[in-house]
Amino acid sequence: MSRASRLLPLAACLAVAPGLASPARLARPTPDQLAWHQMEIEAFLCLDPCTWQGREYDDHSTPLSAIDPAQLDTDQWCRAAKRFGAKQILFVAKHTGGFCWWQTDTSEYSVKNTPFRGGKGDVLADLSQSCHLYGLKLGVYVYPGDDQWGAGIGSGGRTSDPGKQEAYNRVYRQQLTEVLSRYGEISEVWFDGSCVIDVAGILERYAPHAMILQGPRATLRWPGNEAGVVPYPTWQAVKRADAESGVSTAEQSDPDGDVWLPMECDTPLLDHKWFWAPGTDQMLKSVDRLMDVYYQSVGRGSVLLLNMTPDTRGLIPDSHVRIYREFGREIGRRFGHPLAETRGGGRVLELDLGVPTEVDHVILMEDIRKGQRVRGYRMEALVDGSWTEVCTGSSIGYKKIDRFAPVTATKLRFTATESVGVPLIARMGAYRAG
Repeated sequence: MSRASRLLPLAACLAVAPGLASPARLARPTPDQLAWHQMEIEAFLCLDPCTWQGREYDDHSTPLSAIDPAQLDTDQWCRAAKRFGAKQILFVAKHTGGFCWWQTDTSEYSVKNTPFRGGKGDVLADLSQSCHLYGLKLGVYVYPGDDQWGAGIGSGGRTSDPGKQEAYNRVYRQQLTEVLSRYGEISEVWFDGSCVIDVAGILERYAPHAMILQGPRATLRWPGNEAGVVPYPTWQAVKRADAESGVSTAEQSDPDGDVWLPMECDTPLLDHKWFWAPGTDQMLKSVDRLMDVYYQSVGRGSVLLLNMTPDTRGLIPDSHVRIYREFGREIGRRFGHPLAETRGGGRVLELDLGVPTEVDHVILMEDIRKGQRVRGYRMEALVDGSWTEVCTGSSIGYKKIDRFAPVTATKLRFTATESVGVPLIARMGAYRAG
């Protein structure tokens, strides 16, 4: 059983830390961004004609008659996602080649012209129902471009032939409308590589609370890599001009930025491959490597987006499911049961462990509703009556996981060495992970 210090309301704790400067105008998350932070882990799900080709991008070499994931089971996808703690599935409903996994009225290059369920299958409809059943949120990736229209990778939907632009704009707007209006609440929309097509009215009407990655209405950032990590220190704000560019990354992070634009860290389980292909199990990331990714994404206040790759049967391979299960168990083993925890406002916060206790991790969380205030800190342990420094840091934000050499301590002490206004620590927890 954990030993927890008495949890005081943060407002009450402010009285014990007088004299600190008032905070500047800090960027703060919207309620939708705060809910996104709280998920911590999401599942990406990539299935496309290129799965049948052993490629990463569809070259249109697979006839539609060959695309028949006859055993496709979206319930299995949801169970796999929950094994590693995902709270949402982000489904690639349309990738760069333009193939659509829903019953679209915009294109013949879609699931309706495959043998899958006699041409009546609708993978997005199945997944929406399964997510509802398993308590998962549903996000969609609807690529703004389309090779068939000459709007290739990185185009944002701009056609190489300007004469086709207006027609393609209508097609894409209809595709996005279909996806956002037919399948219940969509909580996230990915415009990979930004989007030059005006879809603002569609988003406002059908997905007003959805998180948006890239494009002029972005509420999320890509960190700039597909390793699933963010640099440290990790600041979740940017200047307004960078936010409005729609393509800012970790390079634009600014602790004094005026727009909260957090980073979502995507990475494949197969290193480095987003779509399934035969004979790729040697590319599976190990649990140890996934834990390193976890420390550098979730452990730095961002959200981890870990990929899942159904095979040509439409199932997540058993070897992948095993890794997901072991990864989820390891997260729970390390961080499922705190030794003790507390919270409070002020420059110094102590956590009483009661008796000498071995500790090797501390989790810190700021009350980011009031901005990312801490700019520098140190953590000390009371060992045999003397305070010993165990780690230091700069940014905290939504969450910071610190690991250090094991110490046997009776107390831990957090000290903010630099902050904007009064530090507000929503949670400080001690752990022994071994």
